[in-house]
Amino acid sequence: MPRIDSEKFYTSALALYGETAQGVNWTSSQTQNIRFEVLLQMLPHDVSTLSLADAGCGFGDLYLYMKQKPKKYIGIDSLSCMCAIAAKKTGAQIITADVCKDALPHADYYLCSGAMNILDVFETYQFIRNCFLACQSGFLFNVLHGDKQSKTYNYFSTSQIQTIAKELQVREVKMRMDYLANDITVGFFK
Repeated sequence: MPRIDSEKFYTSALALYGETAQGVNWTSSQTQNIRFEVLLQMLPHDVSTLSLADAGCGFGDLYLYMKQKPKKYIGIDSLSCMCAIAAKKTGAQIITADVCKDALPHADYYLCSGAMNILDVFETYQFIRNCFLACQSGFLFNVLHGDKQSKTYNYFSTSQIQTIAKELQVREVKMRMDYLANDITVGFFK
């Protein structure tokens, strides 16, 4: 059972703040961009030949932030209102899907920035598993880090991340925790 209603969580933020970083429940565009930058630093230097799937793409802000565009970008979100906005803003392929349950398109890399923060532990595992299985080379994501208990947000410890990596037989794990408090960016590489 989901911790909170994700549709209500995001549509209420969209109604209040519009198509901004706060409209997808980020604190600010600055913190959103810091997370994007750290995430993109884990990709190969040249992404122009790669396909990238953005799981939980929201408004497509990650794609818009990228200085170098991939050969193919696929945005994925469970909310049709987000998909419509992302398609309009990016001009890229955007699909409506539940990453935890639906079959996902294949891509060289899957990326996720913040979309798992309101899922429960089981849903987060399913999300990570499905993205990792759909990628050719790696799944890069950021989540809230630590062992805090929250009625809204989902925090993951380093040991929980390592356990998931072991279960999925991840070849290489990279982690960065040096950019924002209570945040971690993880690379699961095949």
